Amino acid sequence: MTTETIDTSLDAEMSFESALENYLSSDFGDLEEGSIVKGEVVRVDGDYVLVDVNFKSEGQIAASEFKDAEGNLAIKVGDTVDVFVARKNEMEGTITLSFEKAKRMQVFDKLEEVQESEGTTCGRIIRRIKGGYTVDLGGVEAFLPGSHVDLRPVPDMDALVNQEFDFRVLKINRRRSNVIVSRRVLLEEERDSKRQDLLKTLEEGQIVTGKAKNITEYGVFVDLGGLDGLLHITDMSWKRIRHPKELVSLGQELELKILSFDRDSQKVSLGMKQLVNDPWADITSKYPENARLNGKVTNLVDYGAFVELEPGVEGLVHISEMSWTRKLRHPSQMVRVGDEVEVVILGVDPDKKRISLGMKQVKPNPWEVVAEKYPEGTILEGVIKNITEFGMFIGIEDGIDGLIHVSDISWTKKIRHPNELYNVGDTVQAKVLTVDQESEKFTLGVKQLTEDPWSKVPANYPVGTLVNGVVTNITDFGLFVEVEEGIEGLVHVSEISQKKVKSPSEMFKEGVTIQAKVIHVSAEERRLGLSIKQIKDDEERRRPKEFRSGPAEAGGQTLGDILKLKLEEDAADN
Repeated sequence: MTTETIDTSLDAEMSFESALENYLSSDFGDLEEGSIVKGEVVRVDGDYVLVDVNFKSEGQIAASEFKDAEGNLAIKVGDTVDVFVARKNEMEGTITLSFEKAKRMQVFDKLEEVQESEGTTCGRIIRRIKGGYTVDLGGVEAFLPGSHVDLRPVPDMDALVNQEFDFRVLKINRRRSNVIVSRRVLLEEERDSKRQDLLKTLEEGQIVTGKAKNITEYGVFVDLGGLDGLLHITDMSWKRIRHPKELVSLGQELELKILSFDRDSQKVSLGMKQLVNDPWADITSKYPENARLNGKVTNLVDYGAFVELEPGVEGLVHISEMSWTRKLRHPSQMVRVGDEVEVVILGVDPDKKRISLGMKQVKPNPWEVVAEKYPEGTILEGVIKNITEFGMFIGIEDGIDGLIHVSDISWTKKIRHPNELYNVGDTVQAKVLTVDQESEKFTLGVKQLTEDPWSKVPANYPVGTLVNGVVTNITDFGLFVEVEEGIEGLVHVSEISQKKVKSPSEMFKEGVTIQAKVIHVSAEERRLGLSIKQIKDDEERRRPKEFRSGPAEAGGQTLGDILKLKLEEDAADN
């Protein structure tokens, strides 16, 4: 090898090294740590991807950073990608890259631009967490507070998962990788815009369409496109409904009429039933009084039953108009919701939109039939259905019972309770005493089947008659004495003796027979006054004058003393 050849070789080697150094030096200056650079995918295997960024060596990135949601690699050799320079070592010629960090930094850059410009970004709700949701904004997870999901509380929060929406960026913290977004802000802006447009055209009587957004017990809130209106339950249907859900479901599109509109307060009242004819118009001609027709029971209340005569027209059958004979505690004892019933129109009030109906009027009043069939004085037989302290109820006709009061069972016996003589199920004969159709009272009597024994007492026991009787009861005010079965007289304590009697029980016992004199008698008052004292007075008057006890006894002599004196006088005369 000649000297010329060696020099040529050294020059070429020095020229290559110089060129390589210049090449590397020019590119290395751009690869700053923390920057994003473009690179070319030069190799893809199962676990790693090699990316050439014009450094001494390729950067190695985990293949998982390039996988899509289904787990498939989304790149191939030759693709150009943006990567983040995490770390480089010029001495060793190694470099650490990240595809995910580059992607996140780019997303953060874009989100900051959206925040500054008050623009919107699209994201997908990926999961529900405490206080709200996690939203995927193209590689960056953001927090969506529950209060910023919608204009109103969401009934089913799980239903929003995996759905995409536009959001407004509220706050960004790169250092902590925190992003907070809102959907409600966009909805409010949209609502305000639509509201202003709607307010320019809205007027009473206008027909509008809206979507049911909230249902309460008293009505439905309808979104008219930026402005909410209230459809009250009373304006939903001409017929009675218990809850708006019977006619409207959440999210349903509705055609409604504007009943009133206050532009200042932005309050709108809506009507649904006003779109159809009022069935109460000319109601009196359709349903004249005493007309008979069929209807359907729609509701039961304590005081009666509502019956639908046609859609939107209901009448009330008061509980008192359901049966002629039964005393109902609740309408459910006669009818149930859904029953078809025949009714009679009792009255119509078109102003108050009320119709009074009757069910019992469909059949004849059984009290009128009973009054004709069983006039006063009629003797009939019936079965005892019930026994109480005050009397017995006898079955007369279907639903009509007659009452035999305890005082009308016997003329003479003192009956404390009817069950002393009768049992439920017994058949008894009685006489009709009264039939009061208005008060619905039917009274009977057993004792009236025979003559009142007291009617003969004045003739059988005139004043002055001496009677024998048994003491049946002793009280502080006298003795009750039975002179015949069922006929008692009273010996008042003042008529027992000429002497003052403190207690009749000290002188008499129940069950003993005594003699007394009739001093008062009255069939009407059912009273028989007796006296023991007057019998003694009569005996005293019949004695000889000298044997009578009287004022002479005031001197201290007794009847024995007088008799003894009389005997002595007779002996002296002999």
